[in-house]
Amino acid sequence: MLKETAEKLNNQAIMFASRGDYTEAIACFMRAITIENSNSLLWFNLGITCRDAGNLVGAREALTKAYTINDTDEEIIEALALVCFSLGDFMSALYYCEDGLDYNPHNPHLWNTLGVIHFNRRLYNEACSAFEQAISLNPYYYDALFNLRDTYSELGNKQGESECIKRMKEIEKHGEPK
Repeated sequence: MLKETAEKLNNQAIMFASRGDYTEAIACFMRAITIENSNSLLWFNLGITCRDAGNLVGAREALTKAYTINDTDEEIIEALALVCFSLGDFMSALYYCEDGLDYNPHNPHLWNTLGVIHFNRRLYNEACSAFEQAISLNPYYYDALFNLRDTYSELGNKQGESECIKRMKEIEKHGEPK
């Protein structure tokens, strides 16, 4: 009989999750975690799978564990911030975004997530700054442009709104340059 390893179980779990079989995927991740409890990737993958299965509380628990193991992994931080946001815990979402940006202020995804949090709290000027920062780091970041367009609309900035629409149409037409 072949020895069960955390890596094999992780790969098997990813396969189950990709087919939408979240119960089996979660079971595999849990077995893998019993083998390698301090593996942040296993906890991260468990959290993403719980999120995809609609279990946001389980996702938060797993992602928080991944974060305690590896608090500089930007994918973990972003996923954790988004799950906290989805749970309505804006303060925690804000904390994780700011923590991630302290570590890497050049991450456009975290700037965009920060903007979404501010926008949903109706802090439009703060949201605007965050979305503008995301776009300054990646001018072809469609989601950030979309969000900035909506923020400019809330702020009554018609010129900014039309500039975002123009850039979004260019991206839709030509795609991101290679």
